Amino acid sequence: MSTPIFDADTPDLSAARQQLVQELRQNSARAVMFHQLISEKLGLNATDHKCLDYLNRSGPVTAGQLAQLTGLTTGAVTSVIDRLEQAGYVIRDKDPNDRRRVVVKPAPAGADNISPLFQSIMDSTLELLSRYDEQQTLLLLDFIKRCNEMTLTEMNRIKGIGDS
Repeated sequence: MSTPIFDADTPDLSAARQQLVQELRQNSARAVMFHQLISEKLGLNATDHKCLDYLNRSGPVTAGQLAQLTGLTTGAVTSVIDRLEQAGYVIRDKDPNDRRRVVVKPAPAGADNISPLFQSIMDSTLELLSRYDEQQTLLLLDFIKRCNEMTLTEMNRIKGIGDS
């Protein structure tokens, strides 16, 4: 008999916590599938799409900074930027603070293709959040931040596997 990859049905977890773990896994899986679908609609692969998302949230960055944000190698990021630039989603430009450096920034025309794909889910998310008071929202925010930190820690741990 095989052991499940992850079994939330453990005696030390309450029924509510078991259900929460299962719902978090479902949410994660659906988020991956949602972003895969968006990527396909944009003519991008999932990695390029998420790098573009980082750029849209961070503003102009160097390739090295994007590599740090995403956890990808600088070589991989250079290829991502090349593809995004060719598809019209980003622009390479001189760094206004240091003309020797190049920064990458979202192309305004690219945003016109992306925004409509996210409007409905953004509206639904804001409507859902309106059901929670400020204290509940802060609790949700704390939980999500901790989940994000935990995921980053795990990504870094996994990257370390095989490094000798």
